[in-house]
Amino acid sequence: MSEWQTAEEFRQHLNTVFNVQVDAPKPIDLTLVGVESRPSEAHEEAGMERFSVFFKGSHEFLLPQAMYRLVHPQMGEFDIFLVVIANDSDGYRYEAVYNYYKPDAAKTN
Repeated sequence: MSEWQTAEEFRQHLNTVFNVQVDAPKPIDLTLVGVESRPSEAHEEAGMERFSVFFKGSHEFLLPQAMYRLVHPQMGEFDIFLVVIANDSDGYRYEAVYNYYKPDAAKTN
């Protein structure tokens, strides 16, 4: 896996489970339910990777807005900033926003 996660990497793992590494009475799992790319607008700087990932978690445990370590069998371990965006009948929904220079673009800037 690359140093930074990409939208394409996440898309390959839609509907799979990511374990949240926190001190809790039982394991906390989130399911990746969506990936939305955000193309650069004409007035914005080019060469950026911009996307959001969306996770679903149960009602049993609310993860407050914070950095978390996620573990996935194929993507490995990485830190991610999660924000609660909804609480519906299926559980809590979380979003993480990515916005960084693509490695190839950084070399040319």
